[in-house]
Amino acid sequence: MSVTDQTIQQLKASIVSGEFVPGQRLPTERDLAARLGVSRNTLREAIRALTLGGILEARQGDGTYVTSLAPGQLLDSFALLIEMSQDATVLDMLAVRRVLEAEAASRAAARITEEQLAELAGCLDAMRHDPQAGEGTVDEVVSADARFHEVIMLAAANPVAGALVQSLSGRTLRARVWRGHADQGVFPRAVGEHEAIYEAVRDRDPARAAAAMSTHIAAVESFLRGAKSD
Repeated sequence: MSVTDQTIQQLKASIVSGEFVPGQRLPTERDLAARLGVSRNTLREAIRALTLGGILEARQGDGTYVTSLAPGQLLDSFALLIEMSQDATVLDMLAVRRVLEAEAASRAAARITEEQLAELAGCLDAMRHDPQAGEGTVDEVVSADARFHEVIMLAAANPVAGALVQSLSGRTLRARVWRGHADQGVFPRAVGEHEAIYEAVRDRDPARAAAAMSTHIAAVESFLRGAKSD
C-alpha cells in the first residue's frame, strides 16, 4: 500500500472514530501532515481523493471540511460512473432497482403517510394520459412515473437505498422514455402495474407491494431484453 493510500485510510479512520465529525474543519495542512507523519504533498493527494469520494470538501480560502456524509453525497461518484457506463449495463441497473425497490415498496406499505398516499394517487392521475393516443407527452407521463417511485422510496425511509436508486435513475429513466415511444400500448399497461403497487401500499400489505413492484420493473427489463435481441 502506498503512503498516499495509508494516509487516506488514516483520515477515514479518524472520521469513523469521531475524531473528525461531519461539518468539522480539519486542522491546517501543516498541522495535519505533521500529525499523520506524512509530507504535505502526500496529504494533498489523500485529501483530493477523499474530496472526489464526497467525504471531504475543500473550500477556497477556508480550509478543508468533512462533508455531511449524507448517502446521496457519498454516492455522487457512483452516479458519475453510472452515467458513463455503456448501454448494455442498463439491464443490470434495472435488476438492482428491482431488488431495492421491491424492498422499498414492502417498507413503504408499513410506513406511508396519508399525504404520501395522496401524492401517489396524483401521480397515477397524471399517468393515465396516453401520449400514444395523443394525450399529453411522453416526458410528462414519465416524470409522473419517476415521482411515483420517488415517493415510494421516501415512504420507505431508507436514505441509503434511496440514494442508490437515485444514482441509477438517470440511465433507467432514459430507458423508460425510449420505451414510451417504442412500445405500443405501454402506457395503459404501466398504469395498471402502478395501480397494483398503489393498492398494495394503501392496503398496508408489504408482501403484495413488493411483488407488484418487482413485477412492474421486471416488465421494463423484459421489454429492453427483447428490444436488444431484435
